[in-house]
Amino acid sequence: MRKPILIANWKMNGSLHSNQALLVRMLAKLRPFRKTIDMAICPPFPYLFQVRDLLGYTGIALGAQNASRATSGAHTGEVSATMLHEMGCRYVLLGHSERRALYHESDDDVAARFQQVLSAGLIPVMCVGETLEEREQGWTMKVVQRQLQTVIDQCGMSGLAGSIVAYEPIWAIGTGRTATPEQVADTHRAIRQFLENCETGAGQSVRIVYGGSVKAANAAALFSSPEVDGGLIGGASLQADEFSNIGAALANTVNPVTSTLT
Repeated sequence: MRKPILIANWKMNGSLHSNQALLVRMLAKLRPFRKTIDMAICPPFPYLFQVRDLLGYTGIALGAQNASRATSGAHTGEVSATMLHEMGCRYVLLGHSERRALYHESDDDVAARFQQVLSAGLIPVMCVGETLEEREQGWTMKVVQRQLQTVIDQCGMSGLAGSIVAYEPIWAIGTGRTATPEQVADTHRAIRQFLENCETGAGQSVRIVYGGSVKAANAAALFSSPEVDGGLIGGASLQADEFSNIGAALANTVNPVTSTLT
């Protein structure tokens, strides 16, 4: 059975003071779910030390929002996967729609970063998804398969099998629009079938999470499908009550009794 996971992506938000206040409240509210679901916090690079120390021995993992495609050298402004490993990170987000759209990271760039993260002993969280135009043209899986195939071609199916796939339709990121539970379940199911076609068993072993304007109000519906193994949460992860309620909704898919103990 795949264990659900909830990942907080703080994007470029936070301060030393606000991070501490947020985590003190958030960690207390997440305590009932720590054994039921996996959880990770991905703060901006400057706050990795602070968040690592605040997470302590809670069992909630530290994650990073990206990694360089290079191991070291003359790459001003970049952060290598080996540095992130040394910092105590367990997960690294890769290929987020904002990185692809705003910073022009290509499928090949993402695959190279993916390889670096694997080599450093970290777990990639591979983001895939389509634009609104691509969905309306019926190209959702064409786009997603291309993004996944580029990683498979460079890192092999074994590399992707050890990762987490995050389906995040670009048209539902920060827009207030959310894919319907049926759209999410159908796309996750299609991703699983693609992975299964690549390697027997991969479709059922890889965790596939949803990211795209997930809130406490829609989390239960989005997580109701067995195809959905959790969420990659953006803006709502900056609010302790909202994020913990999303955690409760995810935990409820595993243990309804535990998830009510908030």
